[in-house]
Amino acid sequence: QVQLVESGGGLVQAADSLRLSCAASGRTISNYCMGWFRQAPGKDREFVGGISGAGAITLYGDSVKGRFTISRDIARNTVYLQMDSLKPEDTAVYYCAAAFPPWTVATLPGGYASWGQGTQVTVSS
Repeated sequence: QVQLVESGGGLVQAADSLRLSCAASGRTISNYCMGWFRQAPGKDREFVGGISGAGAITLYGDSVKGRFTISRDIARNTVYLQMDSLKPEDTAVYYCAAAFPPWTVATLPGGYASWGQGTQVTVSS
């Protein structure tokens, strides 16, 4: 089982950028599809983006396409979410998650078996 710890959240202003990190331990991230989700108060958990185990496939949710970018550092066993042009509606708790198999990108929360504790991102207008 892989353990995941997110970091990098905080309070920023609209149009600012922020980079979230997801440090994995126990297993290498190349064995999993790695995803980012977010959940705002009173709303369902939303798919933000994901990357396949080999890094060949990346998918993004419609609301973040063109603004958010997922990358990873295999040596550090870490996945990143670069968030640019942030909007107040991006305010949420952001979660990192791992899914098997690694050769595709799952977009539903039920497809992920391991989750981090989440990190809060707040964007002020």
